[in-house]
Amino acid sequence: MIGVTGATGRLGRLVIAELLERVPAGRIAALARNLEKARDLAVRGITVRHADYDDPATLDSALAGIERLLLISGSEVGRRIVQHRNVIEAAQRAGVRVLVYTSLLHADRSPLRALAEEHLATEEMLRTSALQWVILRNSWYTENYEERARAAATTGELVGAAGHARIASATRADYAAAAAVVLTGEGHAGRIYELAGDEAWTMDDLARLIAEVSGRPVIYRDLSPDMYVAYLVERGTPRPIAEVLASLEAGIAQDALFDDSHQLSQLIGRPTTPLREVVYHWLRT
Repeated sequence: MIGVTGATGRLGRLVIAELLERVPAGRIAALARNLEKARDLAVRGITVRHADYDDPATLDSALAGIERLLLISGSEVGRRIVQHRNVIEAAQRAGVRVLVYTSLLHADRSPLRALAEEHLATEEMLRTSALQWVILRNSWYTENYEERARAAATTGELVGAAGHARIASATRADYAAAAAVVLTGEGHAGRIYELAGDEAWTMDDLARLIAEVSGRPVIYRDLSPDMYVAYLVERGTPRPIAEVLASLEAGIAQDALFDDSHQLSQLIGRPTTPLREVVYHWLRT
């Protein structure tokens, strides 16, 4: 049986959809903290189990009989090392054969240190465990830019602090396809995949594309990290969150999200979703 943690999240649901294209529903276990949100999955014949990263007892029962497990990294920065350790230890107790983990692009050398540290710690836990493992180091989701793109189409201004860095993002659906390939295939154990979009773009490129699709002039205004914090706070973002966002932009400015190895498209057997297609969907549908 194949288990997917975080099964009711946006990535988890897409992974399950991809798995359903490859294996019968009865071979899939959706592991979720909130079972109510997973009712629709149960209706489709998928086994639904309660799994809470913070509660090892739920993990022991959730992982019983699971041979291959996708551990989608937790969303609570600062808590993920403990949460991931709970899952890895439970997986070993349950006899899980292969654990696939969603990490961060170039986690071993990423300028996004605040994010990379927890991913690296999790990777090390896997290396020293008794499990076979596969690490999927994902770049950014293209969808991370949807809200800013929609706003820019209205205001005529895309604002950030990422400079002219190259961003090789991909859609959640692209990453979900890669996870499904690894979960259902052979020969991946012990591999670290650096997964990014085929197309590297800059914020200037995104602004031009928003203008083209929306039919309105749009420019990219690049700020210093401090100025970006002030910009966000002025528009209602709490300062601690604004500082985190500015720190991420500063890391992106150092090409933290660039990779041209094309491992993602090679793994899924098709090109990654073009930025133009995604922006068109945001602004025209």
